[in-house]
Amino acid sequence: MSGQNPIFIPGPTNMPDRIRKAMDVQTTDHRSPDFVDFLAPLFADLKTVFKTRTGEIITFPASGTGGWEAAVTNTLSPGDKVLTSRFGLFSHKWIDLCRRHKLDVDVIEREWGEGAPVDLLGAALAADTEHRIKAVLVTHNETATGVKSDVAAVRRAMDAARHPAMLYVDCVSSLASMDFCMDEWGVDLAVSGSQKGFMLSTGMAIIAVSQKALRAARDATCPRAFLDFHMMRDANQVGGYPYTPPLQIMMGLRESVNMLLEEGVDNVFARHHRMASGVRAAIQAWGLELAAKRPELESDTVSAIYVPEGFNSNELTNHIYNRYGVSFGVGLGEMDGKAFRIGHLGSITEVMILGGLSAVEMGMADLGYPVKPGSGVRAAQEYYRSTN
Repeated sequence: MSGQNPIFIPGPTNMPDRIRKAMDVQTTDHRSPDFVDFLAPLFADLKTVFKTRTGEIITFPASGTGGWEAAVTNTLSPGDKVLTSRFGLFSHKWIDLCRRHKLDVDVIEREWGEGAPVDLLGAALAADTEHRIKAVLVTHNETATGVKSDVAAVRRAMDAARHPAMLYVDCVSSLASMDFCMDEWGVDLAVSGSQKGFMLSTGMAIIAVSQKALRAARDATCPRAFLDFHMMRDANQVGGYPYTPPLQIMMGLRESVNMLLEEGVDNVFARHHRMASGVRAAIQAWGLELAAKRPELESDTVSAIYVPEGFNSNELTNHIYNRYGVSFGVGLGEMDGKAFRIGHLGSITEVMILGGLSAVEMGMADLGYPVKPGSGVRAAQEYYRSTN
């Protein structure tokens, strides 16, 4: 087997050769004047991806989870109350992280397949007349269920309640793939990573921080050292890093941002919507159901698909991998064995999508699924042929 097949997991995503080549560089001195000239323009261009003028970019050698931890520990103190909702594995993980740092977490439970409950969050904020809630946490794109939440609506609910809490958003699997408007939506902390829309390997937590959140970081008392905002900012402002940075990944990030800006971020979002719509046309033709409960919740980066009763989704993904050498996302948490996921983000094209859908159809045919071979591929073909 050549190993050349693309992957269809929701991250890490396929890495373009252009980015791989940008990372194929000899080790350089991160304390040299050249690094100063490299860092500031990169951060300025990352602000364009987050759609912020007032926020600041802070990066750490970590995954998105490291970015979550940095956001929480730099701006909150043990005992602080935060408000969030659990509707998938990754929203659950953020809750667990907060509790490990001794925060008081108020959780609104939602069925998996739903998004952030704007009305219930708004009611909780309105009831908090003493303003004990310090932050509202929202997962913009729940990677386990393929569900997007309306972050702008959450901000409107916060403003309607006249609540001063900060708004923290997990945009790990949405940034650089789906529209994200930090300033317009009033986001205080936006957490992403290098391995999804940026088309890189895992290794960089990329955070956009509002001025309000930076002020909160002066007084927060959660312990942090490696993930300290102010230590990182102080070093960055003179063109350095407080410790050794992952230079090769940063070189790749520079090339990734170049590619995004050359295409135009709004064109990137439109491309992802078109790729996702073709996948959804195939799923409908198969007669299968998405985990997302309603069309407005459907993610443009990952689709979670329930398999029919009597079938195990893990057997399907294992069979496709072993027989055809293609990886798809497994069902996570409550969806283990019940659903599989198709990642359609990052460096992805119509032809790549059609190849992935064909692999799914072959796997389902091999395992006796009640799906007509070719039906989904044809539906996606017709959608892509009729759009551009």
